[in-house]
Amino acid sequence: MRALPLHGLLPLAITVIAGGVLLSNPTDAQTVYQPKILPPAKPAGRVQITEGPALESVRDNTVIIRWTNNNPGGSDEHFGVVHYGTDPGNLSQVAKSHIRLNQNHAETVFRVRIDGLKPQTTYYYTVDSMQGNGKDDGVKSSVCRFVNP
Repeated sequence: MRALPLHGLLPLAITVIAGGVLLSNPTDAQTVYQPKILPPAKPAGRVQITEGPALESVRDNTVIIRWTNNNPGGSDEHFGVVHYGTDPGNLSQVAKSHIRLNQNHAETVFRVRIDGLKPQTTYYYTVDSMQGNGKDDGVKSSVCRFVNP
């Protein structure tokens, strides 16, 4: 039984697994991997919150707020943003969470963690999202509330 040479199969396997492009010259000993980098997606015509916002988790002095938008497009680098405070007319505190958009998904789930909350206190909040460059996606929830246990 004769063994098959494997020297040409490893780069092919890496390409299939990683989804990138291999650039090589048959005379070179090295192969250079170039990942596929997609251009930013076109911004959505109208960004809407399709689910939530809602409390996903409450523990001691920490909550996680979750909501879903249609995919806002634009820069892959995004932030979920929560404006909150104990007065519904003064939501001056801000919590953010970084996310990378998946251009192949129709919706994006945002989760933002807020730490340092006071016990037995009512908090009010709104949610929105923005691109990594600070450009707002143009969506903002109505004012919601929760009571920290």
